[in-house]
Order: sequence, then structure tokens, then C-alpha cells
Amino acid sequence: MKVSVKVPATTANLGPGFDCLGLALPIYNEITVEETVMPGSGIEINIIEDTETYDILSIPKDENNIAYKAIELLYNFIGQSVSDIKITIKTNIPVARGLGSSASVIVGGLMAANKLLGNPADDAVLLSIASEVEGHPDNVTPAMFGGFCLASMEDDGSVVYSKISWPDDWKLTVIIPDYELDTMIARSVLPESIPVKDSAFNIRKCAMLVDSVYRHDSEMMKKCLKDKLHQPYRERLIKGFKELTEFLENKDDILGCVISGAGPSILVISEKNGFEKVENEVVNLFTELNVNCDIRTLNIENEGTKVI
Repeated sequence: MKVSVKVPATTANLGPGFDCLGLALPIYNEITVEETVMPGSGIEINIIEDTETYDILSIPKDENNIAYKAIELLYNFIGQSVSDIKITIKTNIPVARGLGSSASVIVGGLMAANKLLGNPADDAVLLSIASEVEGHPDNVTPAMFGGFCLASMEDDGSVVYSKISWPDDWKLTVIIPDYELDTMIARSVLPESIPVKDSAFNIRKCAMLVDSVYRHDSEMMKKCLKDKLHQPYRERLIKGFKELTEFLENKDDILGCVISGAGPSILVISEKNGFEKVENEVVNLFTELNVNCDIRTLNIENEGTKVI
């Protein structure tokens, strides 16, 4: 028996929502978990690159694979050891680009294995395990449930989350560069402590951002996509981010520009086809910076992970 699931990409933080805000995007990985026929055959992990565009050589194919780690925790939760299994990951989400590739395989492995076992764990348990493996809930929550999500990992390991309707006419443009940025490196440049005034700044902006989405307030949203916790430290690792932010500032129908997750992808939020009006100029900007990019304008993915 085998189970396959389709898991969306995600973009996290959205500027001030560090480690707590995330959006699901219609780019997908497919994860299949199946019991192997031959007892004692152990673990088999296969990686299939769907696009032949992104390097997948760094993805472990043993017990260090994060999908396997998540599945092992699920088995432990129900009091079992992992049986001989085969995990197949068909990748279409760019690796190490700040688009939730790791969250997708964690969530996909968990939900496929849970279905294979007869659904012994509910969504709360699966979300808690996924957040434990990932280290934070901002990507795994929208990967599971879709849409725009707010999530908090509590001291006991549980995750409290809320899903808020994203305005239909707010488009998401992801600018995906042709180089990787390891999340550990992106986190290593963050300071161990921050000034209280910077923390207060982010609290204000994050609260205003959530309210802007809830009320579909474009003018307010333009004021919210600012951050002092991570972007000022990471922007030197993201080629073109500062230049793009300055170029898009005050452009008609552009609501804002943020680093997607830990980067190096960049997310632009716009309305009324705002990005289409400046896309050629953006391409020219990155060409001048000698950065090759894949630019995709997308709607939000509202459904999350689906069994296929």
C-alpha cells in the first residue's frame, strides 16, 4: 500500500511576521510513502527532480532526510518503530530559495504516513511534529492548511494557528534567483539580541499587517511590510533586494517587497496587475546586477496539502 500527497510551497515572514506568518503558493512537491514488499529491506528514499532546474544533490537519502525524521516521530507517537518504508519525493519547489521546500517534504511525509497508518494522529499532532522538525511553524502551517496563516509554537510544543482570507486581487510575485542560500547561514547573521525599540516596531507592523489583510486595506498594507528583526541583517546576502525595494517604492499598485522566508527569493505583493507594469524594468534591474531569475506571478494556494 502507498499514499501520495501534493504539498504547496510557502513564503514566510512577510516582513515583520518573523517565524509566525506564512502564505501557501501554487508550486508543489509530491511525496509518496509506501510499505516495502521485502521485510528487512530498510529505508529507501528516492528524489525525482521534476523541473531539472534546481540542484537536489544536497537532499539526504538516509535517516537524515527530514521527511523520514518526521515520519519516525509519528511512529514514536503511536508507540511503534518505523517499518521498512520507501519515500519518493518529486520536487518542483526550488531548494534553499526561501520557498518552504523543507516544510513541504516534512508535511508531505507526515500526512502520507499518517494516512498509510489509518490516520492515528489528528491535525494538531501532525502540526506539532512538523513544527518540531522544522523548528518553527510559519512554513509548515500554510503548507498543511493553505492560505494566509498566523502560527505560534507554544512552550509545550503545540501550535496555535489562525487562517485569514487573503484578498483575491492581491497578487504574489516571487523572484527566484539562480543561487541557493542555506537557512542556517541566513539565521547565523541575525543578532542574539535586539533593541526594545526594534521589537516594538515589528509588533506594531505585524499587527497592522494582519489587520490590513483582514480588512483588505491596501493603503494600510503599504505601510506594514517593514521589518527590523531580520531583513536589515539578511539583505546583504540577497543580491538585488535593496535595489528592488528602492525601485518599487511608491510605484502604483505595488503594496510592498519582502524577503521570502530566509531568502534568497524575493516576494512582491501587488494589486491591479501592478507588477506586470514594471516587470520588464525589474528584469533589466537584475540583468544589470548579473543575477539570473525566474519570475512568477501567482495567486495564493488556499487548500494546502491534498492526498492524490
